[in-house]
Amino acid sequence: MPDLLIELFSEEIPARMQARARADLQRLVTDGLVEAGLTYTSAGAFSTPRRLALTVEGLSANSPTTREERKGPRTDAPDAALDGFLRSTGLTRDQLEARDDKKGQVWFATITKPGRPAADIVADVLERTIRDFPWPKSMRWGAGSLRWVRPLHSIICLLSDESGSTVVPLTVEGITSGNTTRGHRFMAPDAFTVTGFDDYVAKLRRARVMLDSDERAAAIRQEADSLAFARGWDIVPDDGLLAEVAGLVEWPVPLMGVIEDRFLDLPPEVLQTSMKEHQKFFSARNPKTGRIEGFVTVANIVTPDDGATILAGNQRVLAARLSDAAFFYDNDLREARAGMENWAEGLKSVTFHNELGSQAARVRRIAHIARETAIAVGADVEHAVLAANLAKLDLRSAMVGEFPELQGVMGKYYVGEAGKQQNADEASIEAISKAAREHYAPLGPSDEVPTAPVSVAVALADKIDILSSFWAIDEKPTGSKDPFALRRAALGVIRLLLNNDIKLQLNSLLVGRLLWALSNFGNAKSNREGIDNARKAYAQALGVDEDQLMAEELVTQFQTGEIVMPSASMTLDSNTLHAILDRPKTSGQDLLSDAESIASDLLAFLHDRLKVYLRDQGIRHDIIDAVLAQPGNDDLVLVANRATALNDMLKTDDGKNLTQGIKRASNILTQAEAKDGVEYRFGADPKFAETDEERALFTALDTAEPAIKDAMAKEDFPAAMTAIAALRGPIDAFFEAVQVNTDNQIVRRNRLNLLSRIREAGRQIADFGKIEG
Repeated sequence: MPDLLIELFSEEIPARMQARARADLQRLVTDGLVEAGLTYTSAGAFSTPRRLALTVEGLSANSPTTREERKGPRTDAPDAALDGFLRSTGLTRDQLEARDDKKGQVWFATITKPGRPAADIVADVLERTIRDFPWPKSMRWGAGSLRWVRPLHSIICLLSDESGSTVVPLTVEGITSGNTTRGHRFMAPDAFTVTGFDDYVAKLRRARVMLDSDERAAAIRQEADSLAFARGWDIVPDDGLLAEVAGLVEWPVPLMGVIEDRFLDLPPEVLQTSMKEHQKFFSARNPKTGRIEGFVTVANIVTPDDGATILAGNQRVLAARLSDAAFFYDNDLREARAGMENWAEGLKSVTFHNELGSQAARVRRIAHIARETAIAVGADVEHAVLAANLAKLDLRSAMVGEFPELQGVMGKYYVGEAGKQQNADEASIEAISKAAREHYAPLGPSDEVPTAPVSVAVALADKIDILSSFWAIDEKPTGSKDPFALRRAALGVIRLLLNNDIKLQLNSLLVGRLLWALSNFGNAKSNREGIDNARKAYAQALGVDEDQLMAEELVTQFQTGEIVMPSASMTLDSNTLHAILDRPKTSGQDLLSDAESIASDLLAFLHDRLKVYLRDQGIRHDIIDAVLAQPGNDDLVLVANRATALNDMLKTDDGKNLTQGIKRASNILTQAEAKDGVEYRFGADPKFAETDEERALFTALDTAEPAIKDAMAKEDFPAAMTAIAALRGPIDAFFEAVQVNTDNQIVRRNRLNLLSRIREAGRQIADFGKIEG
C-alpha cells in the first residue's frame, strides 16, 4: 500500500491562516480519496510560512470495481421512458435484462464501474482541492485564473512504496507536479528532490526548515525560557503569540533583548501590548521587581554575529514604539490629574448605538443600575456609582485609542491617578480603580470573575444595561449571529452571580430597566416606523434629501438630551421634534405590560445560557428544567444550588427510586382527577388507612413535610434532599402493598389525597414530572 506526499509551495502564508489551512487540506484531500473509493491508515498535515504539506499513509493502490443494479421501466413502457433510463445508465438496450416483476416484466440495468489506480484519483482530488481551496482571502497573479493565498510556485505529489516513488502527473495553471522543493529562503535556497515523507522531513531539516509547527513552538518556548532563566527573568506566557510566531519562521532563532531604563515605569500591560502587537516580542518579567524589563524576539535566520545586528535593529524600532507609548501615557496622566472632564465630554460624541444613544448616555444608565446592584452585592453604593461614571472614560484616552485592547486596563491607572490628585483615601482609590479595570469581565468562559464588591456591582450593571437596552429595541441574537455579544454578556451575568453567590431578583430589576428603556427608546416596533416618518417629515421641512438625515441618531440624541443637528444651519426645538416624530402615545399600563413581557423573554434567554453553563458543570438538562419550573427562578443562584443538590441526590439509588415513586403518584392523581373532575389535595386521614404500609407512609410524610419546608426556607437544599429521600422506602412499600383505586370510594379518595401529599412534597423541590427515566 503506497504512501502519499503532497506539498504546495508558495510565497509566505499569513500565520493566522495556517492552522485552518492545514485542517482544510487534510479534510478536502482525505474526503475526496474516500469518496472515490480509496482507503488509508493515517494522515497528517503540516505548514511553514512557505508551504502546506500532507502525508497520507497506507493508501490503497486502487479503488474497487463496483457493480450497481438499477430498476428501470416496464418492458412495454413508451420508448421515451426507456430512452431516458438508458441515458441515465450509459448503457444500450441490448445490455439490459428483462425480469419478471409484480406488475409484469421490467428492465434491469447492471452498471459496472471498474476500479481506478490511486494515482489517477489523487490527481483529480488534488487539482479540485487546489482550485476550490477555502482561503479566507486569496489572490490571482500573472495571467492565470487560479486563486491562492499567495502566488503558488510548485507542487509535490508523490506516491511511494517499497519499490520506490512515483510522481503523480498533475498540472494546475501551468504548474506541473514534481518531486522538488526548496529549503530556507536564505540559508538553503537551492532546490532538492525527495522520495517520500521521511526523506522530505529529513532533507528539510538539513535545509534549515522545521516542518512541524508544534515543534517550532516548542523550540521557541524552550529557548526563550532558557534565555530568561539565565538573567533571572520569567517569560510572560502567551500561547496565542507563540502560535503566531511559530507561523512566521521556518527556523526559529530566539534572541533576548533588554528594555531601556527610561521605559520601565510604563505600566507592564502597555509594554507587553506594544511589544506583542507591533513587534511580536515575548515579554520577560523580573520577578524581583515585578516589572517587564526584557523581551525575546524570534529571528528566522542564524547570523555570524549570533543575531547582534538583528537585535540592535529590533531595539531601535522598539525604542521608537515605546517612545510613542510613553508620550501617550504622559498626556493621558495629565488629563487624569485634571479630572478627566474632557474625556467625559468627549464620550457624548461617541455613538454606542444609533437607537441607544452615546457612550455618555450609556454611562449614565450603568451608573443608575450600579446603585441597585451595589445594594444586592453589599458594595459601597457611592463607590459603585462613582466607578460606573469613571470606568469608561479611558475610551477617550490616547493610549486606548492606540491599543483598544487596553480599555479598562488603562482606566485603572487613570482613575487611580485622579483619585490621588483629589486626596481620596487609598481604600476608595483601590476599589474604584479596580472596578474600572474589571467591569468588562468576564469576557470569555475562561476569564477570571471579579470578586471585589464594587467591581462586581459595576460589571453586573454594565452587562444588565447592554442586555435590557438591546432587548428594548428588539435586537436579539439569531442563530449563530450575535453582533453585540449578548450571549457573552448573559454568561457574564451568570458567572458573576454564581461565583460570588449573589442572590439577585432579576425579574424585578429587568422590568424596572425595561420600563425606563421603553419610555426613552420607544416601543421597538412603533419606534422604527416613527423614525422613518421623522426622516421624511424633517427632510421635507428642511428642503433636503431624506437620505442625508441620520434619523435614528437624531431621535436618540433628543431622547438623551444631546441634540446635535446635521449641520450648523439647521435648528430644531424639542416641540418641533415631538410634532415631527408623532410617536404613538402609550398608557402606563400598556408600557408595564410590554416591559414585563420583554423581561420574561430576556429572563428565558438567561435561563438558556444558564442551562448551557450548568450542563458544562455536569448537571443534566432535565434536572435544570425541573428546577426552572419552580417559583423563584429569577434567582440564578437559587436555581443553580437547587439543581446541584437534586443532581447529587438523583445519582443515588434512593434518589432514582424516589423519582419513580413521585412520578407514579402524580400520574395516578392526574388520571383520577381527569376522570372524577375534582382535584385531590386535602383530607387524607390516617383513620381511613387499612394497611400498615398506608400508616407508615402517613408517619413518614408527617416527618418529611415540615423538614423539607424548613430546609427549603433556609435554602439548605442538601438537607431538603435528605428529608425527601427518606420517603423512598415508605412510598415503595405503599405501592407494592396497596391498590389505590379500590371499590371502597371513601378509602379510594383517602388514598388519592395521600398521593397528593407525595406530589406536593416533591413540588417543594422541583417539578419531578420533567425528570427523565
